Amino acid sequence: MLSQVFSKPQRGRVFREAISREVEELGSKSIGIIAFISFFIGGVIALQTALNLENPLIPQSLIGFAAKRSIILEFAPTFCSIILAGKVGSYITSSIGTMRVTEQIDALEVMGINSLNYLVLPKIIATVFFYPFLITLGMILGVFGGWIAGSLTGIFSGVDYVEGVQMDFDPYLIQYSIIKTIVFAFLIATIPSYQGYYVKGGSLEVGKASTQSVVWTIVIIVICNYFLTQLLLT
Repeated sequence: MLSQVFSKPQRGRVFREAISREVEELGSKSIGIIAFISFFIGGVIALQTALNLENPLIPQSLIGFAAKRSIILEFAPTFCSIILAGKVGSYITSSIGTMRVTEQIDALEVMGINSLNYLVLPKIIATVFFYPFLITLGMILGVFGGWIAGSLTGIFSGVDYVEGVQMDFDPYLIQYSIIKTIVFAFLIATIPSYQGYYVKGGSLEVGKASTQSVVWTIVIIVICNYFLTQLLLT
């Protein structure tokens, strides 16, 4: 499938319009859910870290440090990608699957259009280039949510939290998260597209394919997360 997906687009203007449309559908419309979840999960991580550090000999700045590392290394790239796999993956499978069962894809083939290139490549480009922005936004809001949680509850000092966030900052961890995000974005675009493109039957089968695509995408994201962590951090 990918060999046909990455062939040269037939019409540049139509292809650019398709990319813009996919950026809006797959990226811009996901900003709200990522921002909402990142903010509150960041607060939860900070509060749980603070509640588990009862030893007075441990500085409170460690709360910000632990929250920052947890959000950047694992929560933002992996957890947010799993959320996007559910939201975006089901949409991709259902939209392409509906085109398949209603014979719209067959009509594209009759007109001499490479349907895989026309339908799938804009989705891959949109997710691979836009999702790093989404994940970066999730990192920022997650860390900010932890600071807000401390300021509102008084469980830990906001000044100590900021000091911990600034402590021992390693830019490579950001690169690591972006690399994982790009890989996960590729999976989110291709696996659901495959499930939708090759679906057979009617609307019931499209629904089953949507569920199957989300499950497989999440499973493969988790597996790739393990190997990427071992490859990039060890």
